[in-house]
Parts: sequence; C-alpha cells; structure tokens
Amino acid sequence: RLGILDAAEIPPTYGAPPDLVQGIIAGGREAVFTTQEGAEDSREQGAADIAARVRAGDVVVGIAASGRTPYTVAALEEARRRGCATVAVTNNPGSPLAAAADVAIAPVVGPEVIMGSTRMKAGTAQKMVLNMLSTGAMIRLGKVYSNLMVDMQASNEKLRKRAVRMVVLATGCDEETAVRALAEAGGSVKQAIVALLAGVDPASARAALERAGGFVREAIA
Repeated sequence: RLGILDAAEIPPTYGAPPDLVQGIIAGGREAVFTTQEGAEDSREQGAADIAARVRAGDVVVGIAASGRTPYTVAALEEARRRGCATVAVTNNPGSPLAAAADVAIAPVVGPEVIMGSTRMKAGTAQKMVLNMLSTGAMIRLGKVYSNLMVDMQASNEKLRKRAVRMVVLATGCDEETAVRALAEAGGSVKQAIVALLAGVDPASARAALERAGGFVREAIA
C-alpha cells in the first residue's frame, strides 16, 4: 500500500502522467482497501503482474519489510529478467528480496513496539525511503525548480493559491503580476516563471522549456 500511496501522489504533485510511476500490490485493487493476506504467498502472480506492466529499462522497486514475501521476491526477479533496474526496500538486509535487487535499501529500525506489526517503525521508514526515491526522480526529470514543484497541477483553490505563491517566490514579483503571468501561461507555473525571469512572452517561454527538456534553469540560461 505504501507504494500505491506514493504512486498516487506523483501526478498531482509533479504533473507527471499516471503511468510514469505505477503501484502494484498483491491481491490487486481490492487489496488496497481490504487485506488479502494469502495473495502475497503467490510467486506466480507476482511474476505475472510484473510481466504485464513493465518493459526493459523500467525501474522496479520491491517493498517488503521482512524481505521474504514470495510475491514481491518473484516480481523483482521477473523484472530483472526482463531488463529492468531493480531496487529492494526492506528492513532485512540479508533477505531474499535484497539479494534479488540491483540495489538494496535496508533501513534497520529494530524491534517493533508490537511484535510483528511492521506498519509501525518499518512502514514509516519505508515510506520515507519511497518519498526520497520519487522526489529524487522528479527532480532529475525537471519537475522541480529550486525547492518548488513547478509542474504541480493546480486543480483546486488551495493549489491555485500555491501556484501564485510559487511564482512570487521564484521570480520576486508581486501577487498581481504572478496571477496575470499564470493566466497568460494557461495555469502553468513553470511557463509563468520562465516568462517572467527571461522577460519573454508565454509562447517563447513554452518554446524555451521544450528546448530545455522541461528544466526551468536551462530555459532561462
């Protein structure tokens, strides 16, 4: 579920397409809301679910606190067989999942307060690792300028106000100027910032971003 949660946050936060970061869980969609304990024992289903979703060059992250979950281990093995880069996020450094991955990230959190309840310390540590992985990936893809998520989708009033604030912070302009720049840029924070910093019209800002692969810093250089 932690992987599902992280994947779900990417499109609105960074304006990425929904298929860029995908969450897969043993037991399918129903398991997001209702525990399907037996599903995680199926190596066959883990391999099949991955085979249906990935292609060579993808990055697949397997998440299991114990590092022994058959579904997840088999999924990572299948991903590797298909030419994917593989990462294990586990709390057991010497586990089969860690061995199946190109890179193993294994925060050691010690015994849980309630024995066996890995949603506590282990789950918290795993979510932090996933946040770091997805945030780092979005930065590398040009979705961030300074510490601002400039590809954010302003889909409600709260986010529209945040968009104005980001333009103000990035450019030093006043709110009225930021609102006008966003309107002229069709709501694109990134485009509004480039237009103001480079002193160009929205069409030129869009073209500069396209040439720069979406990176604001390169677009205004």
